[in-house]
Amino acid sequence: MTFWLLAAACLGLLAPASASHAAEPLRLVLATATPGGGFPAYGEALAAAVREVDPDLILELRASKGSTENLVLLRDGRVDLGLVQGEYAYEALTGEGAKPAVTVVAPVYAAPGLFVVPADSPVRRIDDLRGRPVALGTRSSGLTAMGRTVLRGSGIDPEHDIRPVLLDQAGDGPAMLRDGRAAALFGGGTGWPGFRTMAEAPGGARFMGPSPAAIVAILAASPSLRRMTVPPGTFPHQDAAIETVGSWSFILGRPGLDPTSVARLVAAIDRAKPALARRLPHERPSDPRDLKDAVPAGWLHPATAAFLGGQ
Repeated sequence: MTFWLLAAACLGLLAPASASHAAEPLRLVLATATPGGGFPAYGEALAAAVREVDPDLILELRASKGSTENLVLLRDGRVDLGLVQGEYAYEALTGEGAKPAVTVVAPVYAAPGLFVVPADSPVRRIDDLRGRPVALGTRSSGLTAMGRTVLRGSGIDPEHDIRPVLLDQAGDGPAMLRDGRAAALFGGGTGWPGFRTMAEAPGGARFMGPSPAAIVAILAASPSLRRMTVPPGTFPHQDAAIETVGSWSFILGRPGLDPTSVARLVAAIDRAKPALARRLPHERPSDPRDLKDAVPAGWLHPATAAFLGGQ
């Protein structure tokens, strides 16, 4: 309670400053990931949506290797903001002891983790992946870490029971599925570009989550993951709901990131939800209020905490 009271008091201090600077140019550098993945698509959509509601707030996108590099860039102060997948974010934020530290500025979206295979594939369940080449993602991607967690919870050693394939770029996965270099591709998010590419390709695709018993094991092993349901009709020809696990990804801020800038950004993200929904129709729009249930309050940037305390 004390934290939220302090945050609310902080909101009173930040709101006038944010309003008085509303017309001033503000440029923030946002690290995303490799081309063809969900983070670059989200970054482009977010930058455009924020510009609609605050034309002088510019998010400058910087391609990176993904979540692990983004954490390094943030801690070194080489970017202002970075997109980081849930498992990596939880690990990093749990280990932050001394200040200054990275903080959570805003949520990205909840990403259910799934394996996708061509519709005519003989693979019907995760256990059928044994001995087969499986594209897990890029080396630095948080989705790759999630895929390994899902496999381990399903009783499959991701280094020995399958033939793991690591991608140079996230967008390489669908082509590998189509030409047989991979039997399955792991990804996360109902609007993830690799999923949409496969689902809309000639012949279509099927999506698989872990078994009920595996979900229990996965959640017990990884506190950053959550039980999620992909409703019927999310993908073409998907007639039944898919039970799986997934995580929130986050926009993290570098140590010492200016509270006035964060307050302005979070307010813009809140106002930009309709514009973001138009650009990412297959994902739930980012809503800063989701952070109340997604992360401990102490991980939030003070300006984000102030915003939430005033809701």
